[in-house]
Amino acid sequence: MTTPLAERMRPIKLEDYINQKHLVGPNGPIKMMLDNDMIASMIFWGPPGTGKTTLAQLISELSDRPFFTLSAISSGVKEVREIIDKAKNKNLFSGGKNPILFIDEIHRFNKTQQDSLLGAVEKGLVTLIGATTENPSFEVVPALLSRAQVYVLKHLEKQDLDDLIRRAIKNDVYLSKRSIIIEETNALLRYSGGDARKLLNGLELVINSFDASQEVSITDAIVHERIQQNLARYDKSGEQHYDIISAFIKSIRGSDPNGAVYWLARMLEGGEDVKFIARRLLISASEDIGNANPTAMILANNTFQAVSVIGHPESRILLSQCAVYLANSAKSNSTYQAINTAQQVVKQTGDLPVPLHLRNAPTKLMKELDYGKEYRYSHDYANNFVVQEFLPAEITGTIFYEPGSNKREQADKQSLNMKWKGKYGY
Repeated sequence: MTTPLAERMRPIKLEDYINQKHLVGPNGPIKMMLDNDMIASMIFWGPPGTGKTTLAQLISELSDRPFFTLSAISSGVKEVREIIDKAKNKNLFSGGKNPILFIDEIHRFNKTQQDSLLGAVEKGLVTLIGATTENPSFEVVPALLSRAQVYVLKHLEKQDLDDLIRRAIKNDVYLSKRSIIIEETNALLRYSGGDARKLLNGLELVINSFDASQEVSITDAIVHERIQQNLARYDKSGEQHYDIISAFIKSIRGSDPNGAVYWLARMLEGGEDVKFIARRLLISASEDIGNANPTAMILANNTFQAVSVIGHPESRILLSQCAVYLANSAKSNSTYQAINTAQQVVKQTGDLPVPLHLRNAPTKLMKELDYGKEYRYSHDYANNFVVQEFLPAEITGTIFYEPGSNKREQADKQSLNMKWKGKYGY
């Protein structure tokens, strides 16, 4: 049986590894680890098809270390301990370098399974490389997270994917022998969803649909015709995973409880992790509703806590209640926009000095230098408010928070305008 194209095209040197130059480029942390032959435990966080497994294998090969791999879906404590026992066998690893233990989808390991790794990682018996599509801060236990550096793998760009197609046609041992013309790539790129593995699998499927003696001309129409895709299928690790959660959140944002419940049902029927859904509801409660209805975040947080305890299938009831409530709620993204604007200003203006009257003055010397000298304690004034400057002089009067048009934030706007007497244009 022929090895799939995606496997045949796995790079064997860093120079052939696409896109993640912030990690493997000349000054990238992983390149520096390899140069110094000092490989630390790490966790790769990124979307499917960005090269997490490939990078782990490259590190193993280039550092000349044994490579063991486990899938968190099918492995447990027993399998972890078996590999750790092998690492203790000095005769097996006579080279003196500790092996790399690669755990795919490490976020699916429960606390007990993750705890079983701690001793071996801490003693250096194994170098752990975990891969996850979920935020490690939520899914990896703090003790293990503190022993591993988290590296974020970025989405592949269109140019990266186009280059990958052309490289496969030119260099692959089978495809390079065929006459293949690439006329259009948009359909292939849409099918892949930015997943390099899915892109190569799709490319191979289309090419193999032609007779071996035929010239292959790849157009968008041909790709649509040859790739049979079941759009109703829910793949928790693929493009559908992201498309459906996107449709779910957009339904809530668009105040459509029917759409929200439908996409929720699609995820539940597909076996999606209920905590993953609850986290997205919590984010939406702040990003899309915010101060238009602060109770939304309270309900979303309570929902997250509750489903963490209750589990499936009863969690579907709580998730449905929360999703419908958020969809029906007044909407505002004013606080989301405020922090985006503030961060952009910080990037543009750098580390502006804190005004003297706002500085902390814990020592006598700092007080002599006028730290905090002219600060006015708001509670000493009528209505617990007094006009004073809270921004660096260079950006005084800059507006970050624009109250939304909903009833609650309009009341905030009126109050702010009365206090600041038009300073911020409210």
